[in-house]
Amino acid sequence: MMVGIDFFPLVPWPFVAVFGVLGAVLVAIAVWRRSRGTVLRAAGLAILVLVLLNPGVARESRTPQPDIAVIVVDESASQKIGDRKAQTEKALDQARAALAKHPDLEVKVVRPGGSALEAGEEGTRLFSALEQGLADVPRSRLAGAVLITDGQVHDVPREAAELAIGAPVHAMITGRRGEKDRRLVLEQIPAFGLVGQNVTVGVRVLDQPGDPAANRGATARIVVRRDLVQIDSIQAPIGESVQASFPLEHAGRTIVELEVEAAPDELSLINNRIVTGINGVRDRLRVLLISGQPHAGDRVWRNLLKADPSVDLVHFTILRPPEKDDRTPLRELALIVFPVQELFEVKIKDFNLIIFNRYIERDILPPAYMRNIERYVREGGALLLSVGPEYAGIRSMFRTPLAPIIPVAPTGEVFEEGFRPAITDVGRRHPVTAALPQSGIDKPAWGRWFRHIDGQPRSGNVLLDGVGGRPLFVVDRVEKGRVAQLMSDHMWLWAREYEGGGPQAEILRRLAHWLMKEPELEEESLWLSTQGNQLTVERRSLDPAVPTVTVIAPSGATEKLTLSPMPSGFARATIAVSEIGLYRAEDGTRTALAALGSPSSPELTDLRATIQRLEPLLQATGGGVAWVADDGVPELRRTRPGRDTAGRGWLGLRENYTYVVTAANRVSLLPGLLVLLIAVGTLMGAWWREGR
Repeated sequence: MMVGIDFFPLVPWPFVAVFGVLGAVLVAIAVWRRSRGTVLRAAGLAILVLVLLNPGVARESRTPQPDIAVIVVDESASQKIGDRKAQTEKALDQARAALAKHPDLEVKVVRPGGSALEAGEEGTRLFSALEQGLADVPRSRLAGAVLITDGQVHDVPREAAELAIGAPVHAMITGRRGEKDRRLVLEQIPAFGLVGQNVTVGVRVLDQPGDPAANRGATARIVVRRDLVQIDSIQAPIGESVQASFPLEHAGRTIVELEVEAAPDELSLINNRIVTGINGVRDRLRVLLISGQPHAGDRVWRNLLKADPSVDLVHFTILRPPEKDDRTPLRELALIVFPVQELFEVKIKDFNLIIFNRYIERDILPPAYMRNIERYVREGGALLLSVGPEYAGIRSMFRTPLAPIIPVAPTGEVFEEGFRPAITDVGRRHPVTAALPQSGIDKPAWGRWFRHIDGQPRSGNVLLDGVGGRPLFVVDRVEKGRVAQLMSDHMWLWAREYEGGGPQAEILRRLAHWLMKEPELEEESLWLSTQGNQLTVERRSLDPAVPTVTVIAPSGATEKLTLSPMPSGFARATIAVSEIGLYRAEDGTRTALAALGSPSSPELTDLRATIQRLEPLLQATGGGVAWVADDGVPELRRTRPGRDTAGRGWLGLRENYTYVVTAANRVSLLPGLLVLLIAVGTLMGAWWREGR
């Protein structure tokens, strides 16, 4: 209950003021003239002014409104370092418990949302979260705000007026004073490079806080990995730029990982490693096509290879075997001498792919050349064999020095009958033949072939079968190289759209990329990718059994994932993640890496706890600072308006004394009849006194 005297003028205030001034002037004139009855006139005028003011006693029923304190909890990536998360929860719990003792205070806790990637790219945005939390809070009831953070806040207003909070802002700092951290800064990296040529990556090691005198002459070891394999180690001077050069071994994405050794007493290793990618592109694909004898499919191979502008084709064709020598002079058979020796001895390693198309052994290529080709494959080259009836005879390629690397041995039998190539169970999972048009059908409606050379698989994977389920298309790995063998010379029928044709172009395109070791076409692979705050693990394998995959977060926390099988040999799982940094996935055999957030994101630039970013704003609002780890959680007090709101070991939240009026009534102090009689009496007394 609130009781007080107030005024409810019968006329607007300006009229009351004018009437009062005129009355005072008349009284003053009367006094100056020493007129009789001046006192009575003054009393009457005063009573009339009082009547116009209409004084009364007001009574209000008021309900006090509790003040509101806002606590903003920093949950960014840097808050997960060390025991900062535990410090944060401790500070939050103790603050809630302390403020719960004040019945006139409500506590609102704000936890900034958004994905880890957004936080990493834009930095920690606590004041944006504070403004959102204050959207429904009347400023008259705001007691203050408390930030629980490590101080690495990237949206601090330049002036307190920009925040327009009108209350103290305090900070409880997690982490410790004087922390040290080392980080690796990526300064230069190309978006793509040519396969087989060197690319250069520029990095720098920074120790924070930096001491030029202490770092003079100091070095740190940087390990360079390419596709998870270490290829270099550099002793880098602290604070100076260094470069690492290495060749790209394959087309597609090459994973580049750089890691610097830890510094003594280092805060965290989360920013000691950088993982990025470089896209490898081939300048030109050099293909050597060796045709043993002219036939209908020879032009299909040539047209297919020549149609690709990125292919440099060298076509070696045997037009006339030695046994058909008709004594035609050599100068009339060729315009130039074909450089056989240079191709098969000197330049053979310059080719990316060698294709033998219906080659028959006639001693045109000596055994030494064949051994060079075998060595070329074992050292990482690619070989494709497309065989015909000659493969089943005594002049078969299987009787050359290439035999040890050929995956299918001939049985000597040739089937001359119509059949439709069919995808095997392994072929449905292999990237070369998986998900081909109509491949999901037991018997795809592809055009028929009419020749199948029988063979016995010795190694590799059978992707297509033909007559009676016999192997038709086989791929194999030979040490560092790869070999593919097609047991028919009738693929050209598909190119001519016979009986509707078939997917020969897609098979040969995928096969070329598989032979070139493109990572996207590896039959046994594990991938890790990020999008937003989603982490996707994808595994491809020829084995239908799907092992459990372990995901390791930047903080070292692990999670077991069971992948869901999908068509074409894939298995996949997606999880939500909240940490910025490097993630690793392992399935017991393979390892995959992916980085969430940019290496140069504000969240990873400086991980040390600090007050420098917040201090100007806190001082401008009358707020204080407390280091949770070093000083403990401070006492939270209520303070009156105009008093200090922070001190040694305590933080203050202002009392606003706000209320809501629930009822009001008023009693007039001047009864109308009595006041009228008094006013008339004084005026009549004044006239009577003046008349004497």
